[in-house]
Amino acid sequence: MPNLLTFVPKQGDMNIFLAEQLSKSFGEKELFSNITFGIAEGQKVALIARNGTGKSTLLRIIAGKETADTGTITFRKQLKVAYLPQLPLFRERNSVLAELFNTGSDVMQAISAYEHCLWLSTVSASHVQNDLQDAINRMDALNAWDYEARVKEILTRFEITDLDQQVSTLSGGQRKKLALAKTLLENADLLILDEPTNHLDINMIEHLEDYLSRQRLSLLLVTHDRYFLDSVCDEILEMEEGNIYRYKGNYSYFLEKKAEREAIEATEKEKALNLYRTELEWMRRMPSARGTKAKARKDAFYELQEKANRSHSKNDFELNISMNRLGGKILEINNICKSYGENTLIYDFSYTFKKGDRIGIIGKNGVGKSTLLNLLSAKERPDNGRIVAGQTLVTGYYSQEGFLPKEDKRVIDLVKDIAEEIPMGKSTISATQFLHYFGFSYTLQYNYFSLLSGGEKRRLYLLMQLIKRPNFLILDEPTNDLDVFTLALLENFLIAFEGCLVIVSHDRFFLDKLVDHVFVFEGNGKIKDHYGNYSDYYRWKIAEDKRKRLQEKSTPKENQPVKQVVAAGTKPTYKQQKEYEALTQEIAALEAEKHQLVERMNSGAESVAGLQELSCRFAEIEKLLAEKEDRWLQLAELF
Repeated sequence: MPNLLTFVPKQGDMNIFLAEQLSKSFGEKELFSNITFGIAEGQKVALIARNGTGKSTLLRIIAGKETADTGTITFRKQLKVAYLPQLPLFRERNSVLAELFNTGSDVMQAISAYEHCLWLSTVSASHVQNDLQDAINRMDALNAWDYEARVKEILTRFEITDLDQQVSTLSGGQRKKLALAKTLLENADLLILDEPTNHLDINMIEHLEDYLSRQRLSLLLVTHDRYFLDSVCDEILEMEEGNIYRYKGNYSYFLEKKAEREAIEATEKEKALNLYRTELEWMRRMPSARGTKAKARKDAFYELQEKANRSHSKNDFELNISMNRLGGKILEINNICKSYGENTLIYDFSYTFKKGDRIGIIGKNGVGKSTLLNLLSAKERPDNGRIVAGQTLVTGYYSQEGFLPKEDKRVIDLVKDIAEEIPMGKSTISATQFLHYFGFSYTLQYNYFSLLSGGEKRRLYLLMQLIKRPNFLILDEPTNDLDVFTLALLENFLIAFEGCLVIVSHDRFFLDKLVDHVFVFEGNGKIKDHYGNYSDYYRWKIAEDKRKRLQEKSTPKENQPVKQVVAAGTKPTYKQQKEYEALTQEIAALEAEKHQLVERMNSGAESVAGLQELSCRFAEIEKLLAEKEDRWLQLAELF
């Protein structure tokens, strides 16, 4: 039966969208069967499922880009739907402006014409004044100025400034920002977003997070970003083994309730197994029973057998691959520089890696993060300076480009080309067991690489790096296209990993769980080494920005006298003046001590116990600074 698309009128708080009995298969592979769910007005829903189970396919079906094998999709009458695919397609020769406004809407066309005339007028005012006036008149007629302000807000948020740039010249991150902006500009009632945070830097993700949280719209999205899920979504749909489970809460609530559900199911399965053994004995004794009661009992037995044999994809062992031995000298970076033309990405950067280093790398797109990884892995050479590797160094590099085999092979054969058995401490596991741990079922292992989903290909590429038993592991955006379940398995593996770990990632949850200090690309080639995970750095950055604002406020501008009290009754008391002066000195002293602590923690000369002591004092100073700065601001208002 073909997929049907129907419309129903708006009625109160009913669903604005309803999918009923949807099924989809590709050949013999069934993605989902007879699933039903709806979304009410204002709900922000996340769809969670394992790679290869049809998340992206389901979103495409709902967006009308693909048809289901069976089932119906119902939308509220006049509902506007916008869809962001995981891999957006553009007209490569179009300008950014042309691609943004290529929707057919009269309002969007009017804004497009106005923006284009405005840009032309900055280049040559001689021959565009009439066109510009016509564009302004049309904007007036369509009452498009409020909408144009919203366009400006979105373009500013996504840092899209060069509207005349050709789409074909955009980077992966710029293309994703363009696709997001274009989707949001459709002013839809229901947004369908497939991995909206992929290829975005952390600042941009936080902007998107804030924007979607504030907007009064309905949302259905697939994402692996767990902080994003917690901040934006109020409901989780889990698709597992052909069933849909609904959780009315954010991702943290989902984890709690999923664990409860699995515990209940495990108890029910144990009961079913015990009863199954009893009924199995009866079946063996009375195979030819023909009475009504006996027949009903036989039917119930087969239902019980299915329940008792139902499996859940859980692993019963921990993965801890034996890595190659790591010597005393690992990797030294000595005053390296790297530029492309006039664009300086890395300038005079030095660092000596120590055993057990777990480093996160953060910064905006295009500032040089991947370039540093290419230098560390010897794929590129620095313009100046040296990188010296130890003799025992074995590097595993998971790059954003991914993996494309020379010939199309089965998954298991690709893995066995590297190793048929993987050392695990004092024992080994087979390549088959290793693949199964990371979610490749025994059936899937015999699929050809070309038949895998995008997430499955990325996961296989990651595993192939781990099998090489590296002692220096470099991961460039490893969370892209991986489901949250695979991410949890990967995190458990990396927590136990004893070698050096370097991660570029926009996934804040992933960084917080795995790294103990971060390289921050600040632009113009400057790299800051900050002790702590991403959230530690984020809190430090907020405090540092606040300190600078306080300093600017307390420092009089050149040739400008200190502001005096101008209103009666607002003059500070003598006691308040003394407190203000004391706080100014105390804040400066605490900032100086904090700076010294950071330098000591980043020096590499402290013991583990020393680092713990310094870290505790650092936390105390942060708390004291927050309290004293708040009081300083209160007193500063009196001056």
